[in-house]
Amino acid sequence: MFERSIHTTIVYIARQTHDTPQVNAMQGKNGLSHTPIDELLNIMRRLRDPQQGCPWDIKQTWQTILPYTLEEVYEVAEAVDKQDPAALCDELGDLLFQIVFMAQIASEQGLFDFHDVAAGISRKMIRRHPHVFGDTVYADEHAQKQAWDAIKQAERGIQSTETGFFAGIPAAMPALRRSQKLQRRAAGVGFDWDHLQQVIPKIHEELDEVVDAVAKQEPFARIEEEVGDVLMGATNLARLLGVNAENALRLSNRKFERRFERVEALLAAAGIALDTASLEQMENAWNIAKQEEKMTNGTYRCQKNETPD
Repeated sequence: MFERSIHTTIVYIARQTHDTPQVNAMQGKNGLSHTPIDELLNIMRRLRDPQQGCPWDIKQTWQTILPYTLEEVYEVAEAVDKQDPAALCDELGDLLFQIVFMAQIASEQGLFDFHDVAAGISRKMIRRHPHVFGDTVYADEHAQKQAWDAIKQAERGIQSTETGFFAGIPAAMPALRRSQKLQRRAAGVGFDWDHLQQVIPKIHEELDEVVDAVAKQEPFARIEEEVGDVLMGATNLARLLGVNAENALRLSNRKFERRFERVEALLAAAGIALDTASLEQMENAWNIAKQEEKMTNGTYRCQKNETPD
């Protein structure tokens, strides 16, 4: 439902940006443009105006605003994790502004503009969903997923200059997510475990190799490599269980953060500062925090939520 809502919004944006006339900033009654999208595009043009714009916005490039774009993505993820609709609406707006910002820079260089971005994603979604926008009928979800992968593979062949089996999987992607995408693509051609039970012994094997490397005082690079193998084994297990490893670790991070903040509060109530508390005192407070969560059903649970790449 959430993905379909986003898709509907994208199609709406594409239609609006193509069907409504271009207007100058502050045009129309009350100084506003004809649609919210038009208004946002015009605000961006005004901010980047060489004569009357904002000095900070004018000097930005794709490279300088990229960190802000990534930050907004993480803030969207946090709003989703907190199930906060108001925050999500606000953060999606911030992310949309980053997209408009990058598109405006491209437009100034004669490369593409926001209309091209919206039209491009609309065409892509229509092309990838022939069962929705055409007459194609799939036997089941598995057949639909195979068709989706085939369409994406064809797109990569046409659009990308990259070569190799893993072309199109960005190297800059978060490592856990990229690991699962690499493994999923390899599994698509049969390079996969026969059943889940084979993976767990492999993880134990990788852990043993870490212990062995530490015991032998191997170089740090070797230990780092072995730890990486453990993490990759864990992401493989998550993939086979239908768990998004990135989401799972993010939720565990939030759980740790939440519990440790409760530890701090419990110690403070006892007149003990964190930096003076003993390990035993912190562990006792930690166990209380865990028990409280169980009693209030405050634990986070990962849900099976795999989506097409």
